[in-house]
Amino acid sequence: MNFDRNTVIGFTLLAVLFILYFYYNSQEQAAFQKDKAIKDSIANALKPKVDSATARIDSIRIDSQQHVTKAGEFVNAANGKEELVIAENSVFKIAFTNKGGQPKYVELKKFKNALDSQLVKLAATKYNNLSYQINTGDNKSTQTSDLFFSNGKVEVGPNGSQLVTFQLNTGDSASSASAITHQYIIYPDDYNIDLNINLAQPAKFLSQGKMNLTWQYEAVQQEKDLNFEKQNTQIGYIEDNDFDYHTISRKSHVSFSKDVKWIGVRQRFFNAFLLAKNNFTGGQMDWVLPDEKDPEHGIVKSTANMQLNAGSNQIPLSIYYGPADYNILKKYDNGFSKLVNLGQGMYAFVRPLNQYVIIPIFNFFKTLNLGYGIIILLLTFFIRLLISPLTYSSYLSGSKMKVLRPEIAQLRAKYGDDQQAMSMEQMKLFREAGVNPLGGCIPALLQIPIFFALYSFFNASLDLRGAEFLWANDLSAFDDPIKFGFHIPLLGSHLSLFTVTATVTSLLITIYGMSMSPDQSNPMMKYMPYIFPFFMLFFFNNMPSALTWYYTVSNIVTLGLQFVIQNYIIDHDKILAKIQETRKKPKAKSKWQERLEQMQATQKDLQERQQKIKNKK
Repeated sequence: MNFDRNTVIGFTLLAVLFILYFYYNSQEQAAFQKDKAIKDSIANALKPKVDSATARIDSIRIDSQQHVTKAGEFVNAANGKEELVIAENSVFKIAFTNKGGQPKYVELKKFKNALDSQLVKLAATKYNNLSYQINTGDNKSTQTSDLFFSNGKVEVGPNGSQLVTFQLNTGDSASSASAITHQYIIYPDDYNIDLNINLAQPAKFLSQGKMNLTWQYEAVQQEKDLNFEKQNTQIGYIEDNDFDYHTISRKSHVSFSKDVKWIGVRQRFFNAFLLAKNNFTGGQMDWVLPDEKDPEHGIVKSTANMQLNAGSNQIPLSIYYGPADYNILKKYDNGFSKLVNLGQGMYAFVRPLNQYVIIPIFNFFKTLNLGYGIIILLLTFFIRLLISPLTYSSYLSGSKMKVLRPEIAQLRAKYGDDQQAMSMEQMKLFREAGVNPLGGCIPALLQIPIFFALYSFFNASLDLRGAEFLWANDLSAFDDPIKFGFHIPLLGSHLSLFTVTATVTSLLITIYGMSMSPDQSNPMMKYMPYIFPFFMLFFFNNMPSALTWYYTVSNIVTLGLQFVIQNYIIDHDKILAKIQETRKKPKAKSKWQERLEQMQATQKDLQERQQKIKNKK
């Protein structure tokens, strides 16, 4: 488009009109809001004064009356005193409440909260709830969480298991027949809890043979980095035997139209699952993110409304409150381990690498009891040993390119700015010398899955939580020996020392590598490798220190290998002699080379024709 004087004036006038319109509109909105605020203030001032204490008492009385009315034949359970029943095994302590006959909180014995060093508590806020709707007679219904169960007690069962039983009676006396029973079974050394709901008359208490069960669960902050924990918190489920998940910040609702095996909430290191042994028949799950100023440090509040068939007197469920540990969860034959992020979404291709290579190797080194910092070091050495053939191939290709550097420089001087001719002649040179220009890139590309696998593994590894190494007091979180006391955009309020070591070693690799590579005529290509390592400061500064420590060790190994291979293994004179010998042999072009040269020739011919047309004009 040609921007003449009239066009510029026209666009300028349009811009002025738009600015004036938005300014006028904003002023009108401000005036409207001000006028509305004045009117609302006057209206509130004219309202009759109501004693707040009296209003609260009246509200409580009305709610109590409605509560009793809804209870119907469970009137005896409408009011009562909340009592807790405590049961525990070697891994957790769980408190049950008689109000609703449900868990009140779970305290994990082997894990501490990163905020206050207290034991991790799950399902411990007022929001948490497990209940279902029952019919109470005369077209009335209520939630079991609004009723007080009786007979809450702990009994020792077979094999050291513990049975916690709650009963809900009909009528107006405690001696009346038990209509509903909740029986929880706690097993030794196990985070999973069985729940059997027994209904004396399912057809009477449930409508159309369906139980509408509500499970409310609030995940609260357990790690020191709230934002990173939110990024790693997900809603997961198995529907129609297929696993799926949703990151909490990207969606807020999911509906189920097919059978659901379980639903769950995974924080970075802790899970809560609700499983129906006969499957849920459908339902939905919603979740919201609490305000960042939430005094309970909430991560997500989820509400699941699920349906169950009540064809028999017993409805078997199970609940898991415990760590999001792959080694623990894979022992359950129900797919819980699928929610552990060992590679998800576009990175799902690295999950088998983690399951069958990284985790077994890590678990083996863990048996040596050397500390997790040393284990990561050994893991790094082992991985570099596995890919050493690729590394050698990459360095050999780089050495061949170095030998050809003088000839490439001659070609660049000969063809100047004619990039098409330069490219064709350079490809010819590589073919004659038997050099693959991508030989150094392909091994590096093949290492990318390893990096993404370790990135997922270090983010999800519970073993690293709270593990100390050097100046890092938690390998699962960023190390922050350097605190700024203020926030720097993209960097944060700290500087990770392991990130600095990873950046410096990456820069050293770049410097050494560029000294071995042909000179770049493109200034951007020449200086970009030096700029990229500094981006690591911003990208890795909030990453787990286990990852940046691995990156540091890997870079040191790379530097050592580069020096040894280039100076003591690879003989550049022999490489040159072999290239010269290869040049004497007849060359057979590959189909890929033929197509590439054909494309280059076609493009060159097109450019020449375009140039001729321009010259005629």
